[in-house]
Amino acid sequence: METEPLTLSPISARAANIAPQETHNFDFLGIDAPKPKSPFIEANTESISLSHLKEKCVIPVWSKDNEITLSHQEFIETALSAVATVFPNEAIATPEIRVSHQIKGRTPDALHIPTKDLQDFQRTSYFERMAFIIKIPGIAETINGNRLELTIGGVRAYNQENLYSKKTYEKFKFFIGYQNMVCCNLCVSTDGFQSEIRAMNNLDLEAKMIQVLANYKALEHLNSMQNLLERNLTERDFAQIIGKSRLYNYLPRKEKLVLPDLLLNDGHINTVAKDYYQDESFCRNANGDISMWEFYNLLTGSNKTSYIDTFLERGVNAFDFSNGISKALSDSNSNYSWFLS
Repeated sequence: METEPLTLSPISARAANIAPQETHNFDFLGIDAPKPKSPFIEANTESISLSHLKEKCVIPVWSKDNEITLSHQEFIETALSAVATVFPNEAIATPEIRVSHQIKGRTPDALHIPTKDLQDFQRTSYFERMAFIIKIPGIAETINGNRLELTIGGVRAYNQENLYSKKTYEKFKFFIGYQNMVCCNLCVSTDGFQSEIRAMNNLDLEAKMIQVLANYKALEHLNSMQNLLERNLTERDFAQIIGKSRLYNYLPRKEKLVLPDLLLNDGHINTVAKDYYQDESFCRNANGDISMWEFYNLLTGSNKTSYIDTFLERGVNAFDFSNGISKALSDSNSNYSWFLS
């Protein structure tokens, strides 16, 4: 299959020599992004604005020393600062923020007031889990008619911190990859994802974010996705993968250890099977065949139903799994060939 050459300038070359800078007061003046067709994650999340996080939400503290945590809004603003440092000449879209697991409280003067009688100023809340993305529309590529825009984002989950202790390093997840604007699916690879950044303050956090951005190999990621167009799954191949994926989680431990990881669960696999027939953009063709690019997007589409704290790991796994299956189509010795046999 002939494909057009990729023309995107490598991000790694543009950012490789950037050193961490001191944090500054970042006044975000992003462009207004078109309203997406669907959110980048669904599950049990809701959309929220940065101003709501800053003005309406309290900030958790470490209970034993009352030290403040790095808040969700500080995480987002630190990411914006890092993005502006690495891409100083690019327009940055307004962040898309999704939250879940609201933790409610009330002010001391409302201690004995019935819930139905509480005033807004007597209610407090924050969100245990938060995910965000920041798009850079000026850096984009097209694969099989799908526009992909460079996207940076992160996840913060307070449930992964021991807030009953004293202040210590806090954990963040951060990535750089692409968003498929046809379906708003995120395309994240291993070298653009940091599953755990530990930081004590936003200076430390920003320096580590810049390092992730600088190390990202944009062209290699794009080429890997483009190469998925070169291989197709027959209807039989697809059915075999679906069936073996359903068996995967029930394998004896010894057998499972020698196989590649598959982090998607039965619910995700069911969605992939349904969308093979029904998805408007990535369903089978008239012969029942489907390209590996389309298969990959069915996986990332199903991942939208993941909870925030497992969303990015599963997204990276979907990319690795698709590449592994693609190679197994021509190499029966691949450990991914189990899913096709």
